[in-house]
Amino acid sequence: MSDEGWDAAPHPEATANSGAVGVTGLELRGEAPPSKKQIYSWALWDWATQPFNTVILTFIFTALYLTKDPFLPESLQGLDPKDPARLAGIAELTSGLGLGSTIAGLAILLVAPVLGQRADAAGRQKLWLGIGTGALVLCTLGLWFVEPTPSLFWLGVALISAGSVFGEIAAVNSNAMLIGIATPKTVGRISGLGWGFGYIGGILALIVVVVFYAMDWFGIGEDDGLPFRLIAVGCAVWTVLFSIPIFLNVPEPSLGRPDRRVGFFASYALLVRDVIGLYRNPATRPTFWFLLASAVFRDGLGGVFAFGAVIAASVFGFEFLELVVFGIAANLIAGVSTIIAGRFDDRFGPKRVIVWSLAAMVVAGTAVFFLVDAGKTAFWIGGLILCAFVGPAQAAARSFLARVTPAGREGEIFGLYATTGRAASWMASAAWTAFIVLTGSTAFGILGIVLVLALGLALVLPVRERAAA
Repeated sequence: MSDEGWDAAPHPEATANSGAVGVTGLELRGEAPPSKKQIYSWALWDWATQPFNTVILTFIFTALYLTKDPFLPESLQGLDPKDPARLAGIAELTSGLGLGSTIAGLAILLVAPVLGQRADAAGRQKLWLGIGTGALVLCTLGLWFVEPTPSLFWLGVALISAGSVFGEIAAVNSNAMLIGIATPKTVGRISGLGWGFGYIGGILALIVVVVFYAMDWFGIGEDDGLPFRLIAVGCAVWTVLFSIPIFLNVPEPSLGRPDRRVGFFASYALLVRDVIGLYRNPATRPTFWFLLASAVFRDGLGGVFAFGAVIAASVFGFEFLELVVFGIAANLIAGVSTIIAGRFDDRFGPKRVIVWSLAAMVVAGTAVFFLVDAGKTAFWIGGLILCAFVGPAQAAARSFLARVTPAGREGEIFGLYATTGRAASWMASAAWTAFIVLTGSTAFGILGIVLVLALGLALVLPVRERAAA
């Protein structure tokens, strides 16, 4: 089947208000293999946007710049790292970062599924992919203006939080486009390839940062946080360059659903009817419960990424080079494990991959907390185990949903997926913030993330896997 033939294929409609699946997008796609050009172009989008997650959100900008001394009140700057007043100040910065992430999560809760539903109705997933990706680039560029002064801390938090929102809006449509190139027998592998590409892109981005650091910032002074601000600009340029192929080579997953075109606020009423329909119809009820379970465990996965490097730097005392080397190792392990797990997904089903991954992460995260006094070795071991299972759980979650998404409702369902998903991490970030505020110690934030992962595991266990109609 040619790309044009697939793009023009008729889409049997699912019953909107009953929740009946009818024909899934993957089944409509058939068994005709997509071109490698399409697969790799789609996977490169994860590669393109990964520097925001890896360099900005996790390992460099937030962990080594935004939550460090330059953003503390002047009276706390330069105190001994173990001084209680300084530790309390750092905890206030890390909890502020968590608050921004919580607000971002609530924003996605309100807009992602409706924007996905409207993209489905118009058949314009690429348009919204472009809008989200472009806004993410602008937020990343905006970090250039976050100079090292306490008064600009909240500007940094706002830009990073907004970038998370726009990145997730873009991801809704990227995920929907997976259905346009995968088949029921290959969706696990292709989903895993996308996540794997993302992690490998993160490795290369971190290597560039290491070279930048090893060359003494190429003579650039560290005054005004210039190296970190230049890194943010570099991440924005990276995103622009590597996101181009998906727009050129990957087809829209559907031609649109004119019957579902309604006004913006009416979209919320339509969305509510559709969600009720998913629950009422026995055939789609597992999809409904999976969306709820993923609302929890994917928040936990997002929390691992959002706060892992903050824990390494603030709790275990990782310095710049140590943290970057850890980031490279973590992304390498995550990338390889995710690509391999994609084959287990296609063979044994995505639920088993999710359950085993979450169980391993709960054990590893708990061990990291109780072994805080053991020093950096405990974080190296526990942190790398966590990273080995985060990617497989993420890729399998996307595969699970792709296998049961009705044709013509890709953006809407993945919009719901985003609402309850990883990038916002509003539950994990709220737990992170609450544990730190209650104890005054950043280390207790680890328990907040583990708690969310454990609850997600408990919720996903009774969810039935179902074959597509």
